[in-house]
Amino acid sequence: MKNSEIKFNVQLDDKNLPKSIQWEATDKEGGDAESTKSISLNVWDNLNHSTLRIDLWTEDMSVAEMKRFYIDIIGGMAQTILNSTGDEFMAEEMKELCDRLVQHVNEENKKNTQ
Repeated sequence: MKNSEIKFNVQLDDKNLPKSIQWEATDKEGGDAESTKSISLNVWDNLNHSTLRIDLWTEDMSVAEMKRFYIDIIGGMAQTILNSTGDEFMAEEMKELCDRLVQHVNEENKKNTQ
């Protein structure tokens, strides 16, 4: 049996807010730690039948990047729910939400550039 490990190293400022985030994984190409501006980790709690969440981001993550990050997460979840359960309705609803969110962000960006 093979083991795989994913590590996150979060450097905190004096207020315990993330200053930098590095991640590495045993199966990642290159193998070296890589910087990122944000992580969102969800873990299923079998005991309480609920989700435990860890969401961290650095101060240099822009609002636009954060919105794009979460739209991408929802899109990825749509594909995962389709692959894992075959529930086409749920996957399509999530994809349609992504489309609406992209439209919202694009309209917001237009307003901000005028």
